[in-house]
Amino acid sequence: MRKYVRVVDAVNYRIGRVIMYGLFVMIGILLWSSISKTFFLPSLWTLEMAQFAMVAYYILGGPYSIQMGSNVRMDLFYANWSDRRKAQVDAITVLFLIFYLGVLLYGAWDSTSYSLQYGERSATAWRPYIWPIKIIMCLGIFLMLLQAISELFKDLARLRGEEL
Repeated sequence: MRKYVRVVDAVNYRIGRVIMYGLFVMIGILLWSSISKTFFLPSLWTLEMAQFAMVAYYILGGPYSIQMGSNVRMDLFYANWSDRRKAQVDAITVLFLIFYLGVLLYGAWDSTSYSLQYGERSATAWRPYIWPIKIIMCLGIFLMLLQAISELFKDLARLRGEEL
């Protein structure tokens, strides 16, 4: 368990730190969109490319967010609980997250294979292939699933009085 947590946390930490700079990619795309609409002909690709960049930023940054404890949590009761009680509740709720991510990954994988098999394209004027962003989504969901399992292991260790 220790090695799994160490490896998964290290991978997701590094990916998360790199993906943080994706914000500047989105800013650059949207800045170019504004400049091209003002001074040149509007670009067909900017809106959809900004959406793809946002999806990559959000999906690949999710595991890092979970690892850092930056995810949104209802603190009405949680803040007043002991560390042991928090670990108990977290260990139960992360099981729901793992199930959800498993179903999501199954659907994403199926959709990605369809997209690759039939050369699916967007219905916009730019008509980019959809499979690259679907692969990124599969990767992000998979990394989030690995991170959720890592968090479960940390909660179970906390219940035993250990820290991973």
